[in-house]
Amino acid sequence: MTLLAFLFLLTLVPAGCVRSRHPPKAAISSPVFGPREVHGVKGGSVTVKCFYPPTPMNKHDRKYWCRQKGSSCLTVVSSNFVAAAYQGRVTLTDHPQENHFLVNISALEMSDAGTFQCGVGINGRGLSFRVTLSVAEAPPVPEDAELFYVKLRSTWTVTCGFGKETVEMKRYLCKKEKDGCRNIINSYQDKDVPGGLQLVFEDPPGSFRVTMTQMDWEDAGLYYCGAGDYEKDDPKKELDVFIYEDKNFPHFKTNITGKVGGSASFECLYDPLLNASSRFWCKQRGRQCGTTIIDNTGRVEDSYEGRVAVFQNPENKTLTIILNQLQEKDKGTYWCMSNQLREQQSSTELTVIPGEPSLTGKKVVEAQAGSRVNLTCCYPCKYYSYEKYWCRWSNTGCAMLPVQQQQGLPQPGDACEPNARTVVLSLDPVAKEDEGWYWCGVKHNGVFGETMAVELRVSAGKDAKLSPEFLDVDSSHDSAAVPPGGAHSDAEVRKGAAPESSDESQGSNTLALVLGPLAGLILIAVTAFAIVKYRQLKRSDLVSVGSYRTNISMSDFESVRDFSASNSAKETHETSMGGDEFITTTTDTPDSAANTTKAKRSSKEEADLAYSSFLVTSSNIAQASSGGDSAVLDVSPPQDQA
Repeated sequence: MTLLAFLFLLTLVPAGCVRSRHPPKAAISSPVFGPREVHGVKGGSVTVKCFYPPTPMNKHDRKYWCRQKGSSCLTVVSSNFVAAAYQGRVTLTDHPQENHFLVNISALEMSDAGTFQCGVGINGRGLSFRVTLSVAEAPPVPEDAELFYVKLRSTWTVTCGFGKETVEMKRYLCKKEKDGCRNIINSYQDKDVPGGLQLVFEDPPGSFRVTMTQMDWEDAGLYYCGAGDYEKDDPKKELDVFIYEDKNFPHFKTNITGKVGGSASFECLYDPLLNASSRFWCKQRGRQCGTTIIDNTGRVEDSYEGRVAVFQNPENKTLTIILNQLQEKDKGTYWCMSNQLREQQSSTELTVIPGEPSLTGKKVVEAQAGSRVNLTCCYPCKYYSYEKYWCRWSNTGCAMLPVQQQQGLPQPGDACEPNARTVVLSLDPVAKEDEGWYWCGVKHNGVFGETMAVELRVSAGKDAKLSPEFLDVDSSHDSAAVPPGGAHSDAEVRKGAAPESSDESQGSNTLALVLGPLAGLILIAVTAFAIVKYRQLKRSDLVSVGSYRTNISMSDFESVRDFSASNSAKETHETSMGGDEFITTTTDTPDSAANTTKAKRSSKEEADLAYSSFLVTSSNIAQASSGGDSAVLDVSPPQDQA
């Protein structure tokens, strides 16, 4: 019963689904392809084009054209042979660079009609294609179908023209099927155009071009392009499309899903040898491309500034186009276009869904010119083994910045998840010309992954808003310490060169800038105070009276003694020494010196007067010291005269 149920389900599977997974029998048995029918007129000529797979062996192998007789096929012409009956009117020309050869038959006779085969190698070994040749007595004869030999998952482009009288008529492309011709695309379609299809009008008037991307096995068959209505006797043209597989042809994603606020990466074919070819990237609008988003000349649509960049991969001949800061309106079909290699044009469908992007951080950072600024990018543990990078965006690409790997965890101002890691771009000092867009991203095995864009705004004044991005990153961590939870990495880039020291030294540098001037002021004050005290001590003797110690000049005693010994006037001279200090000198006149000698008191009276004067002077000095007076009165003793 289970087997019967399984067989019943298989009968319900659409035939198109089966064809999309497996190539048709003709493609497996014979990769050589040619016209199904060729029509000629008696006395005229026909040319048959046969395609073969682009392998090195096929390029150098024998090519042939033979006439089928029962189960055998008799050679008419080959790479180095021509049958006697066809001498002078049959030629075979090989074009190995274009993967096809041409058979030309002239002076047609009615007996030339029949079934033939064009092939590669030995007759009847499978690498051949059956062709029917018809010869009419007179024209007209049906127009032969145009052949297209298309690689699997590549792009097919066809141009049709039917004159300027068809300008106002509907232009279309349809595929021949049993019950008619199924519409693929037409010029009346402005909405609901399937992704991967374009119809564009060209010159001369009445001509148009149809482009189909991601050609699959089921896309092989007969097509018709025309003007007007297929069912009517309006002009049309038959197209015969054959699909073959090239193992070396790259396969790209046809559908991409991105999150709001995140990014998406698109891959395009690129031939670095064709520098003259123009390449551009656009979003489909209706049945053709809308406004060009970016091209190879550096032109970027204004609304996409800072959001889109192109990265070239000459090694594998591809381009990577990254679109970040995704919005809901970004969903749709995007095209990689080229004016030369039409088969390398491609389309990709983008779907944008709600969610949180993997790379997070502050999207807008404001800084003052001359300060240090850190741009922080937080990434989850799943990107631990990926290559992390910072680049500066411009309309010609995103230039990679040099990175030095360090260790680090998110800081409080980084707004990262607790288990996230950070990659930091440091600009020290930041200048006005550093203003612009910076991208943080990840790569794995050379393939670009998710990105995050940060806009840096630099102001010249002091009104810029300081944000946590200006704080020193990892200033509290030991450079050799490994945080809990395992290994992690952090990258830091300094403007102009690699960092000279780790982030640990930057916190101490800031502290030194604050404490340095303060320490200098304290040192100057201490030095000045020491000089003043030294000058005072140099001119004074230390005197102890009981428990009180003070600096009193011994000249005080002498002046008191001299005062008591003589009532005559003395000259006093004060010499300023700077500040509040004065040196006071007393000089006796000759007359006063003589009087002093004559007037003598008893030794007991002089001792009493000296002791009383000492007590008064000590009391005055103590009061002056308690009041903060730093001036010291230095009275020099009079000089003894002979």
